[in-house]
Amino acid sequence: MAEFDIKFSGYQGPRSIHNRAVQVFGDSLANSLGDRVGFEHVLNVTEAGRKAADLLTMVASGETTLCYFSSSYLADKVPEIALFDLPFLIRDRAQAYAMLDGPLGQLVVDKMAEAADFRIVAWWDNGFRHFSNGVRPIRTPADCEGLKIRTLFSELQQQSFAAMGFEPVPLDVAELPGACADGTVDAQENPLTNTFNFGINEHHRWITMSGHFFGPCVVLAHKKTWDTWPEDVRNAVQAALAEATPAQRGFAAAEDEAIKSRMDPGQNELIELSEDERAAFVSAVAPVVERTMSHFRDELFEYLPRG
Repeated sequence: MAEFDIKFSGYQGPRSIHNRAVQVFGDSLANSLGDRVGFEHVLNVTEAGRKAADLLTMVASGETTLCYFSSSYLADKVPEIALFDLPFLIRDRAQAYAMLDGPLGQLVVDKMAEAADFRIVAWWDNGFRHFSNGVRPIRTPADCEGLKIRTLFSELQQQSFAAMGFEPVPLDVAELPGACADGTVDAQENPLTNTFNFGINEHHRWITMSGHFFGPCVVLAHKKTWDTWPEDVRNAVQAALAEATPAQRGFAAAEDEAIKSRMDPGQNELIELSEDERAAFVSAVAPVVERTMSHFRDELFEYLPRG
């Protein structure tokens, strides 16, 4: 019988970039701790009738030891996490990882440990988020007018989409495919991997490569469990996360290119924005960015990308 049971829960299919990384984590843990640990990988809690957002209460209560989830849902606990969600701030993965692995990421980790019953124990890559819709090509904010777009439950993100001209409709990810299929929403925004793995591309012909948000993904651990593990167990978990994190980031980058290469142009059209078109979106959300940044002390801005 195992001395320690570790459950790692998610909300996606077995070949998702996140669940493949969880498998890397589990394999590493088995190599280091062997029979001392019983590892359970729960691929998709929504298949058991839960909402994806339930993962936050599950990890806070210890129902699951670890989970992955979008960082955007945690700004109510640590307001600085909203800085990762400033629209059109991050242009490439190098900038994103510099923020996550640098002083701003560490500040958020430290504050979360004080504010919640879970810890952030790794930063993963949810990918750059892009618009998709089945109504018309989107190249300018004027093209967004009147379109109902599914959003995360993030006030900043909803304000950003409203500034672009959309009508924001917050929905849990478990409801997203159905909402796109039945017309509850006209548009949605997600990394390419989600747009295709959730089958949304079957309903939305046009995919605008807007890259409006980079989506950090946090790996969360139940705080009491983490803090009470023996040092060697915690070290083994940290080592497994240190192996899984670069693997996950590699999966994320490779998945974007793989999806583009196998896309059927008869079904979906990729729209690349020109610099002028991107600038029009940046201008539209500028008041939201300015208002958000006014809530934070000036020295935090040194951690943000330039240009």
